Amino acid sequence: MTHNNYIYIAVMALVSYAIRILPLTLIRKPIKNRFIQSFLYYVPYVTLAVMTFPAIVNATQSPVAGAMALVVGIAAAWFGASLFQVSVACCAVVFVLEFFL
Repeated sequence: MTHNNYIYIAVMALVSYAIRILPLTLIRKPIKNRFIQSFLYYVPYVTLAVMTFPAIVNATQSPVAGAMALVVGIAAAWFGASLFQVSVACCAVVFVLEFFL
């Protein structure tokens, strides 16, 4: 059984390596297509959002408190609050909602 585990690990390592190296080796010229440039520009933001959103909702005792903190954080950032102010506002929302729920 352990022999199969080494095969699985080797395949996973090969796939992970290939995903990272193939674009570097296959794409040598600057990308001029505006659609592809736009797509690649937003990939880090989408990836961060997909990884962060479930953690925001599930990190609190009540998913409602996490969702409300997300809404308050988005609103505070939209109106120009600093990162520290946004984080304090979100923490305060979670604290108040979990105290009363």
